[in-house]
Amino acid sequence: MDLHPTYDDVNLVLRLYEMRRETRLRQAREWFAHSFKVRTLDEMESLCPYGSDENAYFRMVVSYWEMVASFVTAGVLNEKLFFQSGREMLFVWERVRDLVPLMREARKDPGYFQNLETVTKSFINWLEQTSPGSYDPFSQRVRG
Repeated sequence: MDLHPTYDDVNLVLRLYEMRRETRLRQAREWFAHSFKVRTLDEMESLCPYGSDENAYFRMVVSYWEMVASFVTAGVLNEKLFFQSGREMLFVWERVRDLVPLMREARKDPGYFQNLETVTKSFINWLEQTSPGSYDPFSQRVRG
């Protein structure tokens, strides 16, 4: 993989930013940031029952970041360039990290949100190298 970002990488980052500004996704992101603090499947079902707007919001936000992560894992998007402006992905991961193993087990799908997990682990390593000691306080703030 080329270690240097290209203009295509920059254009993709800008396009991903534009997608985040779409009205419905913006509403979903706002709801997720303020309301999604679940750690169990029961809490998930209570907050986000199937067919609800909240369930749609959850799926929109997490699948958006899973898609972005897939670009990084596939080598389509320069990882280091993305890390410089993609901290919202870490926020989302912190909110779902306890839930993902439970969802994988319930769905019998060990690859569920695997791109998101892979990229966030790499992101955390990068953050600790570039800004030592910053991740734990970030995680604590997000997780409460």
